[in-house]
Amino acid sequence: MNYFRYLCAALFIAALASCHDHSSHGDKDHEHDHEHTSAEAETTQEPEGHSDEIVFHSEKAAAAGVVADTVRLGEFSAVVPVSGRVLPASGDETTVAATVSGIVKMSRPLTEGARIERGTPLFSISTSSLPEGDVTQRAKIAYEAALTEYERAQKLIADQLISRKEFTAIKAEYEKARLSYEAVSRGGRGGLSISAPVSGYIKEYLVKDGDFVNLGQPLMSITQNRSMYLRAELAEKDFGVLNNIVSAKFKTSYSDSIYDLRDLNGRVLSTGKTTGTGSSFVPVTFEFDNCPGVIPGSFVEIFLITDGKHNAVTVPVSALTEDQGVFYVYLKLDDNCYRRQEVRTGESDGENIEILSGLKPGDTVVTRGAIHVKLASAGKAIPGHTHNH
Repeated sequence: MNYFRYLCAALFIAALASCHDHSSHGDKDHEHDHEHTSAEAETTQEPEGHSDEIVFHSEKAAAAGVVADTVRLGEFSAVVPVSGRVLPASGDETTVAATVSGIVKMSRPLTEGARIERGTPLFSISTSSLPEGDVTQRAKIAYEAALTEYERAQKLIADQLISRKEFTAIKAEYEKARLSYEAVSRGGRGGLSISAPVSGYIKEYLVKDGDFVNLGQPLMSITQNRSMYLRAELAEKDFGVLNNIVSAKFKTSYSDSIYDLRDLNGRVLSTGKTTGTGSSFVPVTFEFDNCPGVIPGSFVEIFLITDGKHNAVTVPVSALTEDQGVFYVYLKLDDNCYRRQEVRTGESDGENIEILSGLKPGDTVVTRGAIHVKLASAGKAIPGHTHNH
């Protein structure tokens, strides 16, 4: 009996021990599962940082030509963008015309834009093939006849056989024949020579070798190119700013250069008070000094400059990027870090543009090479990157 009691007690103690061991193992397994879950949470948790920042290392930025500058308040002139044209100034352009009818031939090979001096031979006009005969020969015959008549009249007036009035008329005819003959005989056998009346630049040839020309027909235009006109066409809706226009900038279609009339001694020459017939535009004309790269007659994009604004926030036009009609700039946060910033733009003078919102003085903005920062943002996976503001 006692033996049986001892056996039951031993079995009970063994059962308790087995239960305790299982419980311990369960707790350990539970703790292990909890640690495993926590570890997974830690590995999947997004690291701290700014997801809108763009990393573009300073070495790569410098190689791409990225330049940044600090935003400051300053003067900015309100502008009105219009279209227009560059024209040669009055008095600066001369037309060379034919002094006789005949076949024209260029005296020397010259290209449009070439510099010529006054007296440079340009054309010769041959009259030898005309149905009415060579002009030089006809002028010579008329001159010799007038000379003979004049010499006879001198003898007659001395003997008082003709009146003074008759003698004066004969003398006038002689002088006309003499001048005509001298004019056409200067060309020699090659034809009548025509020279440049002024120094300047050949603007345009109006004839070509072998053309038949009539007396007075234009052959060439020469521009002295000292100054030019800028003619802007102001829309009726902007008529209110007409009296506030002080200067202008313009940009040609064949160059990225912006020309500022304030740097070219430009001035407002005239402003139209009414629109032209059949037109809804008011002309505004400026005069400015000629400068290399500007071709008279070319159409241009014009920025009319009006009275200035004070304390305006502006950035170069090159600082802007556009995405689906929204404009952005890129703020430089440190040597290697940038952030895209949406801005609302105002007026532009062609070089700079007013920022109405999105920037403040002291911000550092990418002013050149913004497109490279934009491209860098396309692959901006920068987990773990942090930046202290």
